[in-house]
Amino acid sequence: MDEYSNVFETLLERAEEYTKTSIELYKLKTIDKVSEVLSATLSRAIACFFFLCFFLMGSVGLALWLGEILGKSWYGFFAVATFYGLIGVVLYFLLHNWLKKTFGNNIIEELLN
Repeated sequence: MDEYSNVFETLLERAEEYTKTSIELYKLKTIDKVSEVLSATLSRAIACFFFLCFFLMGSVGLALWLGEILGKSWYGFFAVATFYGLIGVVLYFLLHNWLKKTFGNNIIEELLN
């Protein structure tokens, strides 16, 4: 009987060690995945920020230039705003589902890699 109890105790100890190791492995994998997703998101956010700054300055420059051509500076701003509004409407109605699917797939792919 002692032989069986020793085997059983050894088995329980190994199962406990296996459980602890598995939990630790899942923690490390989760930390790795979260840090990977956050670093990718942060780097893209920084790139988008600088692109938006460039885009904003270009838009202001274009609006001022168009305003000079049209005679009043606010005409240029209205022209640029109308252009961006039209592009936004077209993108929303034509590409909304495609953009939603693309971004969703990118997020899922990033999480599963």
